[in-house]
Amino acid sequence: MPLHFAAARSAAHSPIARALAKKACQRAANDNGDATRAEATFDSVMRLSLKHFATHGLGAARMAREEAEQAHDAGDAEAYAWWLDVCRTLDRPMAQSLDRKLGYAAALIY
Repeated sequence: MPLHFAAARSAAHSPIARALAKKACQRAANDNGDATRAEATFDSVMRLSLKHFATHGLGAARMAREEAEQAHDAGDAEAYAWWLDVCRTLDRPMAQSLDRKLGYAAALIY
């Protein structure tokens, strides 16, 4: 049975050397501490979605959908958009079907 030997690698081109090498920043970081409104809204929706999931478990998306439907029935467009965002965070297809069912365009909500 023939034996095959791998050629020795250069120490400068080894995977470990590449991992330890300092690389230039790919893009500038925003370190001024001011989050944009969209980021703040996303963070608050994500935080509420996680709390909602912790409370309701696997039925959390269904509960968010029911809350959105109740808000829609009450005529509260802002609450509907909020609960639709929570539902979208937990289960995007469910939120899309609700949005289609109620006839809202995504452009009207945002």
